[in-house]
Amino acid sequence: MPEQAGVRRSPAVRAAGALAVVPLGLLWAVLPASPVAAETTPDAVADAYGAPATQCTITDPRLPELSGLATAGQTLLAMNDGGDSATVYALDTACAVGEVRDAPVNPYDPEDLALAADGTIWLADTGDNRQNRTTVAMIGVRPDGGTSLTRLTYPDGAHDAEALLLAPDGTPYLVTKEVLGASAVYRPDTPMVDGATLTMSKVAQLGFTLTGTPGGPVGRAGQLLVTGGAVSGDGQRIALRTYTDAYVWPLSGSDVVGALHGAPVRVPLPDSPQGEAIAFAENGRDLLVSGEGLPAVVTVVPVDGAVAPAAATGPAADPAAAALPGTGRAGAITAAAIAAAVATLVLWTWRKLRRRA
Repeated sequence: MPEQAGVRRSPAVRAAGALAVVPLGLLWAVLPASPVAAETTPDAVADAYGAPATQCTITDPRLPELSGLATAGQTLLAMNDGGDSATVYALDTACAVGEVRDAPVNPYDPEDLALAADGTIWLADTGDNRQNRTTVAMIGVRPDGGTSLTRLTYPDGAHDAEALLLAPDGTPYLVTKEVLGASAVYRPDTPMVDGATLTMSKVAQLGFTLTGTPGGPVGRAGQLLVTGGAVSGDGQRIALRTYTDAYVWPLSGSDVVGALHGAPVRVPLPDSPQGEAIAFAENGRDLLVSGEGLPAVVTVVPVDGAVAPAAATGPAADPAAAALPGTGRAGAITAAAIAAAVATLVLWTWRKLRRRA
């Protein structure tokens, strides 16, 4: 059974999601100028990473909406955002397209991809700006040319998710994209099975706050919106990115939840019009980032020293929540104030966009 056909979205809706398109300027008018400064710890901002450099530039017209990256040796695996096809493009070190692999699936909105230990390339068909999908899907492109498709359901209603963390043991973790930075992490309750529909459970809660890093298509909101994820090929690190920053955690085994409860290193990323893709380089340490639009620069952010703190600086106040720089009591108060101030505004925006669709 093919995955649900997609509906093309405007660039503005793709960038911010249906709840954040029209009134973002009004939303950020209620925010303090720098709510995270007092909360950020000295090891929260990376000094372990060197100056970003261009690795190569994608100019191929088949990749106008780059949303997902993964590495397979010196080859980059890339995919487009959107619901046109489930296609994986193999790029050489100069970002030229070589092999193209298509899955015979009509997806809804693929957002990220990852390479499994058995060589299967998994596409996370999890985009849902209007939050009206009854299922999302994991589409597997196997080395033998076959395709796997597993549908997933959330336990608490629909979510928009653009980041996939594929643990070394093959378990997928989906990280939601939230206007106010309160991203949730979900995983299937059982191992993936081709053709099955599996329920998921919420296993972690993350809190992203303003960092001051410029970039992205939606101003300061981009500092809160999770747009991509990656697990290093050696299984020792995981990363999430927003439009402006990357967060890197050490990983032990396949304990993604345990890793997310630790203290990450935050890496300010170069200004990008719509940065959505992140991967670890072949060495498992350097970061590779890129985004939508042509030409699309693939930037390498090299490691100069330790990649992440050896241990968390302390437990999160909420045992079910993972602490990020800028979270904690002040972050929680800020989030609550924002939620109260904009609840009516968000509802109004949602209804307006639904009428226009």
